[in-house]
Amino acid sequence: MKLIGRVWKYGDNVNTDVIIPARYLNLSTAAELAAHCMEDLDATFIKGVKPGDIVVAGNNFGCGSSREHAPLALKGAGVSCVIARSFARIFFRNAINIGLPILECAAAVEGVQAGQMLEVELETGQIRVRESGQLFQAGPFPPFMLDLIRAGGLIEYTRQQLQKPL
Repeated sequence: MKLIGRVWKYGDNVNTDVIIPARYLNLSTAAELAAHCMEDLDATFIKGVKPGDIVVAGNNFGCGSSREHAPLALKGAGVSCVIARSFARIFFRNAINIGLPILECAAAVEGVQAGQMLEVELETGQIRVRESGQLFQAGPFPPFMLDLIRAGGLIEYTRQQLQKPL
């Protein structure tokens, strides 16, 4: 599964409260949440993000409250994946559960710049900067996690599994 998108780069400790501010937690759809994604951190994000774009950040991305709204807002905004040095564990699980791929790769965080185009191969964990050809290696996703992501998340994956004949 190849993802291609432009980099939006942020620092350490990007909190769920800036990914989707608490004042919008009464919204329930990905589209509604996406309209406010990152607005307290980067007012240009929601106006400029395009389907497929990739967020790259430092340590502890998704720290803060355990709300599933944060990865849902990113996915609803069109973000195809997040690459960070590290993730808050609950954000990691929530992202996979809704089908948003996330990769830990310190070298990529250090080596890419905002605005560059990346190609990400989820099966191999390979991250390539299109402009320079520079390669970075993240851990590949295990097959069962790829199945969840391809299905669009845990709920859709479960629906598909329940529809299979015994």
